[in-house]
Amino acid sequence: MSLDNTLAQERRARMAAERLLEQKQAELFEANRKLSTHARALSNEIVETRGVVEEVKGENVQVRADLERVSNEVFIAKRRLWDSVETIEDGFAVFDANSKMVAANTAYLAPFDGLECIGPGVHYEDIVMILLEEGIVDIGDMPRRTWRDDMMTRWTQPDIPAKVLKLYDGAFIRLMDQRGRDGDVVSLGLNITESIRREAELKEARNRAESANRAKSAFLANMSHEIRTPMNGVVGMADLMAEGDLDDEQRLYIDTIRNSGNALLTIINDVLDYSKIEAAKLSLKVEPFDLEKTILDIVTLLGPSIQEKGLQILVDYDLFLPTQYEGDPVRIRQILTNLIGNAVKFTSDGHVLIRVVGLPVEPGPCQRVHITVEDSGIGIAEDMQDHVFGEFNQVEDERNRKFEGTGLGLAITKQLVELMGGEIWVESEEGVGSCFGLHVTLPVLQDGVEPDLPDGLKRAVVAMADNLHRSILEKRLIALGLGVWLVDDPAALKEAAGGADVLFIDQDLSDVAGKDLAANLRVDGVTAPILLLTSLTARTPASKAVSHVLQKPLMRPDLITALAGLEMPKSVVGVPPPPTVDAIEVVEIAPPPAAPAPAAPQARQMRVLAAEDNKTNQLVFSKLVKALNIELRFANNGIEAVKAWEDFQPDLIFMDISMPEMDGKEATRTIRASEDAQGLTRTRIVALTAHAMSGDGDEIMTHGLDAHLTKPLRKPAILAEIEASCPDGAQAPLPSAEPVAV
Repeated sequence: MSLDNTLAQERRARMAAERLLEQKQAELFEANRKLSTHARALSNEIVETRGVVEEVKGENVQVRADLERVSNEVFIAKRRLWDSVETIEDGFAVFDANSKMVAANTAYLAPFDGLECIGPGVHYEDIVMILLEEGIVDIGDMPRRTWRDDMMTRWTQPDIPAKVLKLYDGAFIRLMDQRGRDGDVVSLGLNITESIRREAELKEARNRAESANRAKSAFLANMSHEIRTPMNGVVGMADLMAEGDLDDEQRLYIDTIRNSGNALLTIINDVLDYSKIEAAKLSLKVEPFDLEKTILDIVTLLGPSIQEKGLQILVDYDLFLPTQYEGDPVRIRQILTNLIGNAVKFTSDGHVLIRVVGLPVEPGPCQRVHITVEDSGIGIAEDMQDHVFGEFNQVEDERNRKFEGTGLGLAITKQLVELMGGEIWVESEEGVGSCFGLHVTLPVLQDGVEPDLPDGLKRAVVAMADNLHRSILEKRLIALGLGVWLVDDPAALKEAAGGADVLFIDQDLSDVAGKDLAANLRVDGVTAPILLLTSLTARTPASKAVSHVLQKPLMRPDLITALAGLEMPKSVVGVPPPPTVDAIEVVEIAPPPAAPAPAAPQARQMRVLAAEDNKTNQLVFSKLVKALNIELRFANNGIEAVKAWEDFQPDLIFMDISMPEMDGKEATRTIRASEDAQGLTRTRIVALTAHAMSGDGDEIMTHGLDAHLTKPLRKPAILAEIEASCPDGAQAPLPSAEPVAV
C-alpha cells in the first residue's frame, strides 16, 4: 500500500473519528442541556414542594391550635350547660335509646337521697322499681304491680304522656318526657307543689265565692220577699182607696203613695236583675211575641206621664216590617220600657219618637230589627255618653238631679241587648236631645201581610199641623199607594175635602172640635169616610159624622184596619146632604116582652181559696175581690190549705209560697198527690209570691202550680184568673158592669 493511500486512509479515519466525536459531543451537549433543564425543573419543584410543606406545616399548627380552642370552647359550653342545668330547681335527665341514663342534674337525683345505684348507666325500669321499693313515691291504694306496669307502658309509647307523681313528703312532680329521633329521651321532672297548693287555694276561694254568691242571691231573694210582702199591703190598699170617692187633696196623697210604692218596686227589680246578670244567671226565655203591640203597650202605660207633660209621642213602625217574632218578650219589653221611659223622664217639652225598621238576614226568615228612641230632652254631654251605660251611673249635673233612679236601667238594658247578640248606642247633643238606638236579630214568625184596601180608595186628605205625626202618616199612606193632600187649617180642609176618598182630621187642628169639623163637612155634602185623630188620653164623644176614631201615636194595625173596613160611597151625585148630627134624634124601640121562662135552679157561687199567712195581705186580697160574686175562704198555712181543699172543694186556689208549718210548694205537691190517688179533677192553683227573682217562677212551677203571680197583687190579674177559672154551672163571679182590665 502506498504511503498516499495510507495517509489518505488515516485521514479518512481521522475525519470519521472527528465527525463521530463531534456527534458524541453534540449528543453529550444535548444530554447535558436536558439534564440541566430537568435539574432546573426539579430544583423548582423542590422549592415549590418545600414551600407547600412549609405551608402545610403552618396549617397543621393552626389546625391543632383551632382544635385545641374548639375543644376548650366545647368543654366550657358543656360545663356551662350543665352548670345551668344544675341551677334549675326542676329535674333534668337524658336517657339513651336503650333507656339507660346518660346524665341527670342534682334536682332529678334529689328524691333518691344519694342512692349510689341511681346515676349514669342505670336503666329506667330500675329507677321505677327503686321508687317503689324505697317508698319514695306515694301510690295511694293502687297495687304496686299495677303502678309499675302503668309507668313502663307509658315509657314505651311514641308520645310519652305527662304523669304526676306524689312523693312521700307531699311534693308533686310532673314528669314531662320527650322522645328524640334517635330514640333518646329527655326527661323533665317539674316541681308543681306550689301550683297544686295555689290551685287548692283557688278552689277553696272559688267555693267561698260561690257560697257568698249563693248567700247573696238568697239574701236578695229574701229581701225581695220581705219588701214585697208589706209593699203588697201599701200598694194594694192605695189602689183600693183610689177607686173611692176622693177629693183632689186625698187623691194627691193616694197617687203619691202608689207612685212611691211602684218606684220602690222598680228599684228592687233593677237590683235583682242586675244581680242575676252579674252572676251570669239570667237566661232568655224565647217565645212568640208581637213587637209592635209591645211598643203600643209601653206607650199606653206611659200615657199619664206623657199627657201630664204635654209631650208628643210618635211611633214610626215600618209599614211592611213583620210584627210577629220569636224572642224573650219580657226582656224586650224591659229594654224598651227603660229606653222609652227615660226619654219621657228626661224630656219636659217637645216629642219622643220611636222608630222601628228592619232588614232581612240570611239564613232566614230572620230580621235585623233596628229600634231608635229619639227625644227632645236635656241631652247628654259628649264626654258623658259612655258613662250612662255604667253601673249605678247617672249624668251628674244641675239639670238632672231632680230625676231619681238607681242608675241601673241603662246598664241592665245594655247587658240584655248584648245577651241577645245585639248592640246598643247613643247619640246626643246637650240641650237638644238624645237618640238611643239598638239592633237585635230575631226569627220572624209571620211576614208582613199586604194590606187589602177597598176599591176606589185612591186619594187621602190629611188635615193636621205640620209635625212628626203628619210626616209619619203621610209616609205610610204613600207606601199604601194613596195620593196625599196635606192641609193645616179648616178653610183648606173644606176646599180639599170634595175630591178626597178618605179624610184624616186631627182633633187639635183648630179651636173647633174635630167632630164638629166633620159634622160641618157632612152638611156641605162630603160623603167620604172621615177618620178623627185624637191624643192618647183624649175622650171624644161618639159622632155619626166620623167613621173611625184613631189615637195618636197612630199604630200601623189600627191604620190598616180602619182603612180596610171603610165603606166607600158609590156616588155622591144628586144625594142630598145628610142632616147635622145634632138634628138626629135616635129613638130606641124596646122589643116586646118575652114570655116568662120557667124558673131555673139557683146556680152555686164560685169557691175561691186563698192560702196567705199575712193578715194584711188577707185584708188586701179580700178588698180586691169584695165586689165579686164568689165564696172566699182563707188558709193561714199550707196545712190549713190542704185541709180546706178537702173540705171546701174550691174551684180556684191562690197559694202563697212562703208560709209557716208547710209552705205553698209542699201544700201543692200534697194536693196533686191526693188528686192523682183519688182520680180527681185537677184544681187550678195559682202562686202568689213575693219572690220575684228571675228563675223563681220556673222553679215554683215545677211543684205542680198552674200559674205564677208576684206581689204586690194587681187587681186586673186577680180578676182575670177568677173569671177564667169559673166552672160551668157556677154563677158568674164578675158583675157585667165591671169588665176585667188587661
